[in-house]
Amino acid sequence: MLEDRTRAASSPTEWPAAYPQGYAVVDVETTGLARDDRIISAAVYRLDARGEVEDHWYTLVNPERDPGPVWIHGLTSEALEGAPLFGDIAEEFAARLDGRVLVAHNAVFDWQMIAREYARARSEPPVKQRLCTIALSKALELPLPNHKLETLAAHFGVVQRRAHHALDDARVLAEAFRPSLRAAAAGGLRLPLHECRPLTEFYDRPAPLIGRQADGPGSYGGYRGGSSSWRPSRKRPACPYPNPGRYTEGGRLKQGMRVAFSGDTSVERELLEDRATEAGLHVSGSLSRLTSLLVTNDPDSGTSKVVKARQYGTPVLDEAAFGQLLRDVEPADE
Repeated sequence: MLEDRTRAASSPTEWPAAYPQGYAVVDVETTGLARDDRIISAAVYRLDARGEVEDHWYTLVNPERDPGPVWIHGLTSEALEGAPLFGDIAEEFAARLDGRVLVAHNAVFDWQMIAREYARARSEPPVKQRLCTIALSKALELPLPNHKLETLAAHFGVVQRRAHHALDDARVLAEAFRPSLRAAAAGGLRLPLHECRPLTEFYDRPAPLIGRQADGPGSYGGYRGGSSSWRPSRKRPACPYPNPGRYTEGGRLKQGMRVAFSGDTSVERELLEDRATEAGLHVSGSLSRLTSLLVTNDPDSGTSKVVKARQYGTPVLDEAAFGQLLRDVEPADE
């Protein structure tokens, strides 16, 4: 069983030549989950090719705004007031990531938060690929009841000391990643590596200044309360045009076409969706037989949307081609 193999695999003699030469296990704590939220602490554990720890690094970051859900991460305005700005630690952070695969639990989130901060600093992080430990645990078919970090840690006998503290979360993940990596190597598994595309655009909204934090759950101004989501409430207007059907290769987009997105985009996803909406397209969060086209930069990713697109014969475009087509959208029929 894979469960037994993951526990027994110490260090395979035959190591896959295609595996990366080093990893940067990362965790960031943030003011929230939205595209305009900021990093308030970051930690990096650098690992060698076989997952052994080389060193670690941790820093607080002054977000220059309200720290958000203090009841989760424990970082108050007072704790962050004297911390460096992201621009002050960007070079050191980059040095820790340089030439390595970024590893994180729900790596899309950590990558987008990091890429957004570098975009604000008019720079790019030196990361080409990322690996999500959730995706890796699924590929290994680990018998987990859910994909929370604490569940993965418990599976490998790793003890958490300070949940939602960036340094301890990064340590826990590094310790859980090592046996996962070795199990993958022992089984000759292809690692679920994904390209890291730098964000070329980002969004900032006016936010409460640091020192004016909320008092507790549910009181963070403008955000829905609760521990599961802090995104601003946002509802798109209904598309006023009928769906003209599927996109035809080589043709034009037409107002009313139903478009879905999958995977990373170099332009911030919500900005890209806004552009599509403004052009008169119907942006959908799911894919069905009525979907006119799917936009993805990774058509071989195996996501549910990509799989359904293949099943339904839905046309697939990459982000660059879609951006070109957005410049000349055909008006809907009268």
